[in-house]
Amino acid sequence: MKSILQHQTFHDPWHCIFMRLCCVFLIVSSSRAVALEASLNDLKKMSIEDLLQVEVVSVSRTPEKLSNTASSVQVITQEDIRRSGVTSLPEALRLASNLQVAQKNAHDWGVSARGFNTELANKLLVMIDGRTVYTPLFSGVFWNAQDYLLADIDHIEVISGPGGTLWGANAVNGVINIITRHSRDTRDVYAEAGGGSGMRSFAGARVGGALNSNASFRVYAKYSDHDNSVLGNGNDANDAWRMKQGGFRVDVTHPFDRLTFQGDIYENSSDSDPGKASIKGSNVLTRWSHAFSEGSELNLQAYYDRTHLDRPLPAYVINNLTLAPAGVFADVMDTYDVDLQHRFRFMRRHQLVWGLGYRHTHDSATNIPALAFYPALFTHHLYSGFIQDAVSLSDRVTITAGTKLEHNTYTGWEWEPSVRAQWDVNTRNMLWSAISRAVRSPSRIDRDYSQPAAGLVVIKGSDTFVSEKVLAYEAGYRTQMNDRLVASTAIFYNNYQHLRSTSITPTTILPLYFENNLKGYTYGIELNGTFQIAEWWQMRAGYTFLSEHLSVEPGKFDLSQAHNETADPQHQVMLRSMLELPGRVQLDAGLRWVDELIVNNGPNLATVPDYTELDIRIGWRITESLELSLTGQNLLHNHHPEFGFPTPTRVDAERNVTGKLVWRL
Repeated sequence: MKSILQHQTFHDPWHCIFMRLCCVFLIVSSSRAVALEASLNDLKKMSIEDLLQVEVVSVSRTPEKLSNTASSVQVITQEDIRRSGVTSLPEALRLASNLQVAQKNAHDWGVSARGFNTELANKLLVMIDGRTVYTPLFSGVFWNAQDYLLADIDHIEVISGPGGTLWGANAVNGVINIITRHSRDTRDVYAEAGGGSGMRSFAGARVGGALNSNASFRVYAKYSDHDNSVLGNGNDANDAWRMKQGGFRVDVTHPFDRLTFQGDIYENSSDSDPGKASIKGSNVLTRWSHAFSEGSELNLQAYYDRTHLDRPLPAYVINNLTLAPAGVFADVMDTYDVDLQHRFRFMRRHQLVWGLGYRHTHDSATNIPALAFYPALFTHHLYSGFIQDAVSLSDRVTITAGTKLEHNTYTGWEWEPSVRAQWDVNTRNMLWSAISRAVRSPSRIDRDYSQPAAGLVVIKGSDTFVSEKVLAYEAGYRTQMNDRLVASTAIFYNNYQHLRSTSITPTTILPLYFENNLKGYTYGIELNGTFQIAEWWQMRAGYTFLSEHLSVEPGKFDLSQAHNETADPQHQVMLRSMLELPGRVQLDAGLRWVDELIVNNGPNLATVPDYTELDIRIGWRITESLELSLTGQNLLHNHHPEFGFPTPTRVDAERNVTGKLVWRL
């Protein structure tokens, strides 16, 4: 690892002021005055036991304690998000050490698990309250369109490893489920405002309350204005953006029934060359749960989601030859989804969960000369069913087996089975292993893409493109060594078939086609732990190692020689410190080191250099209702690249300092 002092600069006045404030608070903390005990009574304490008791649902679709979960899963809690000082969901995901997160520009991010974090990262399923937010346009996520009032997020479940048996296609390398708080927990008034060097200004508010003894509600709104990021030479990248979002949630609870009704509406606009881009949309979701008994529950969920994208594109030029003029590409996606799930106990030792689902997606593209999808109007149907049985062979050994069966419009039937074993060695130690099969079904880019739209077409989708497949082997160990230390590790080996390639036909060079000419394997290890050094100090650490080996299948062709699907660090290290100080003050710091990335531009290879960065937040609880905080991000450099081929237009991540005021009533 390179020295964390390498390339430091101290000419930025924000940086000098912030670092001096940190030094003052560190000096104060070293005294550990008697007043510390009194201040701890007024602050939320960090607890190893609380962490282990957090319930997760994304691993088995059944609530289970984190300490008893046979998977590589990490939980980002509401307290983690608040104390990190982050202002967006992608930034919050940096708190999970089993993810690869890279900032591409002011508004775009690359997020993946266990590799494949490329420009079209497409092997990670992301949900918000069970609503899928990846777009079938490219099987990835428009991260600048995914937002929420962060204070209303309960926790984020991050699973690395296939989840296709329960969640279906696109849960190839992992699942992220962002779970918002029940409205009964937000029956108050909340407001926040602030700004700084990166996010020029932001504000958010929420009002919640009780409708009657069984029902509660909340409504929220937020706004943010983000400044331009910078190019490698320090000039503005002309990518400033603004986000507006609002929404509501209503929950009704009876002894055996729970009903949720929620929705959001948003609009995002960003500067770009040659014009302003925008993405806007809305969604509404309802979920009903009925408990037949303590071990039997039925869940029915339905949602509608609409996304409208407008993206100006420059003229398509190759070697000073203009193949197509500039234009504004537009796409409107309407998604209707219904999901039924039933879990129950059977013959005392069996915990069965089964479900059925249907998704209808209608996509309408407004083609331009530089880019097109054929057909412009497309309707996609996805039918699915799954079943999984967790069998307790003894009080300590459980075998879980199941499969999902899906039928999609492009490739027909796909199946995604898994077998998982869990051995509770004792109350503090657990071993697990799993074998899983998962698929990534084709997106519209894989099948229907054309650039430019006509004439001399350079690249096209292919109607013979099939699903990418992985057979994954995993094993892990989770331990609570004592009341102060918990740790977990996971090792994995993934074998991939039919990965996407950029190929030529037997008779022509152009157009290039997307085909399935790649194969390969990856393996790695994930480590993370939490150490409660003292009642007032908690440390967390995480490390990931990833080795990727992709190749072109014999007798076939790929323009990038199997480098286009990977742009991932081999090593990542994360350290976090959370301190409670006298005077109702919190000091939190996060240090991360990310190894270099190998990136490509066609057959040409280059690197994104490794980097070390430091984030620090100082928070002061002025009163029970008022909190002031100051957060510095990327403090060790003025700016550094995290993603992309080294061209004059590659965008760097900047040092940012943000102040925030929160009021609760």
